[in-house]
Amino acid sequence: MTGSARHRLFSYGTLQFREVQLARFGRLLEGTPDALPGYRMTYIEITDPEVIAASGTDRHPLVVASSDDGEAVDGTVFAITDEELASADDYEVDDYARTQVVLRSGTKAWAYLEATPVTPA
Repeated sequence: MTGSARHRLFSYGTLQFREVQLARFGRLLEGTPDALPGYRMTYIEITDPEVIAASGTDRHPLVVASSDDGEAVDGTVFAITDEELASADDYEVDDYARTQVVLRSGTKAWAYLEATPVTPA
């Protein structure tokens, strides 16, 4: 990684969109194609007006574990700063949890995966 970028972030959804990157990070991110093995894509409805405005849609992809080890989710891995990671955390709604993953390339990265529901005690 170069410059002040300290993190790798794997995106399979709206963080790849030009408009979202400009709104969230104030710049376009440079990325490399990669994939997250052992997961599959589904979709959820987002109700946060700020997220809908930035992405232009209320239907967002969500990655969940797959029972088929052969499945994988394609996306892009970006090098980002501490501040950009915090901004990405702020952008993602409660349905997502930032998790460290290992991509097909062997790269370790953060990814926003399905949040584990918390059951009341």
